[in-house]
Amino acid sequence: MPLTSHRRLAVSAALIASLAAGVVPATSAFAAPAPATTAATTPAVPAPDMDGVTAALNAAMANGAPGAMARFTGPEGVRSRAVGVQDRVTNAPMDIRSRFRIGSVSKTFSTVVLLQLVQEGRLELDAPVNTYLPGLLPDDRITVRHLLTHRSGLADYTNAMFADTVPGFESVRNRVFSYQELVDLSLSEPRTTEPGVSYKYSNANFVVVGMLIEKLTGKPVADAYQRRVLKPLKLRDTSYVHPDVRITGPHARGYLHPDEPGGALVDSTEQTVSWAQSAGAVISSPADLNTFISALTRGRLLSPAMMEAMTSVTPTDTTNTRFYGLGLRRYDLSCGTRVYGHTGTVQGFYTYAFATRDGRRSLSAMANTSNRGAANTALGGTLEAAFCGKKPAAAASRAAVGDSAVTSLPAERDLSERG
Repeated sequence: MPLTSHRRLAVSAALIASLAAGVVPATSAFAAPAPATTAATTPAVPAPDMDGVTAALNAAMANGAPGAMARFTGPEGVRSRAVGVQDRVTNAPMDIRSRFRIGSVSKTFSTVVLLQLVQEGRLELDAPVNTYLPGLLPDDRITVRHLLTHRSGLADYTNAMFADTVPGFESVRNRVFSYQELVDLSLSEPRTTEPGVSYKYSNANFVVVGMLIEKLTGKPVADAYQRRVLKPLKLRDTSYVHPDVRITGPHARGYLHPDEPGGALVDSTEQTVSWAQSAGAVISSPADLNTFISALTRGRLLSPAMMEAMTSVTPTDTTNTRFYGLGLRRYDLSCGTRVYGHTGTVQGFYTYAFATRDGRRSLSAMANTSNRGAANTALGGTLEAAFCGKKPAAAASRAAVGDSAVTSLPAERDLSERG
């Protein structure tokens, strides 16, 4: 048989196999080409250290979280762990299937939507924001890219809003803000930097991103999330219900620590999250977060050019282990593995959602507390355990006494906290 016939048969067989498995490109999505690797060329991937993951979850509990959970996906399948309780009244155990508020991981959802609009030629990354929202900002130098990279200089209004953690939260728990009101809160404070000069995390940036999405699509951000991300990826546990205060279906309850040592935890589950909206109001589950971050890094949601832009990062601190791209964090772990995703903080919940650049391995983790930085840092230990595997005895011993630069770093704060 001619060589070309062999090739046609091989391609046809591959196509039939993929259709049989239900692997079809998502609507408005991009299918990433499969890497041409063999057993001889594929680098060794460490098995996840699930005992280490459990230890990190238990450490989050030891530092004030009622419960915690993590779900890892990799070449060998899915592994999950859950500890503690998701409801302090009923003592219901933490359930890996439960939904929760993902906080600033929402920023990555918003970024995907906006970058799809860039692909469609509806806006440009380096154009001034005022081109699309005339007169919104007092500085025409602030570009769309500055928003997505936290380099606009717009002040984070949540610092003042939650200066007193529990009173601040209770004052906005049931309040419904307009986007303009939140922008006005930011503009009432001095700007933190000149546009483009330096990284300074601010929720105000992604409030403006939400405004851009709604201006360009003519519909609420909830519609954009649903049509462009949730439906194509079949994320059935993910929703944007603002300004409804409820988390529907099975869910974990969130518990906010007061600023005063020894104060009673506040059940913060029900709230509008109107103070965040497109910066932090999405609800999801561990499985859906794994699916989303893996699909993103595999190239199913954005073109190769947009993924290159999204993953082009600059440092966020002096450790040279933490970076930020377009609505996406990169952490460089102790084993040399780089993971991409986002952290999330919203009253009552800490979240991590990260994957390797090829999307073959992903981790989602949650602890149902906040305003307790030690719990957040402990939860971040799931990344090292999941992606780097078991450490040699000597390295594990050093990490146990806090001698590991990567694992001992305080968690990055997506929201002003005192704990």
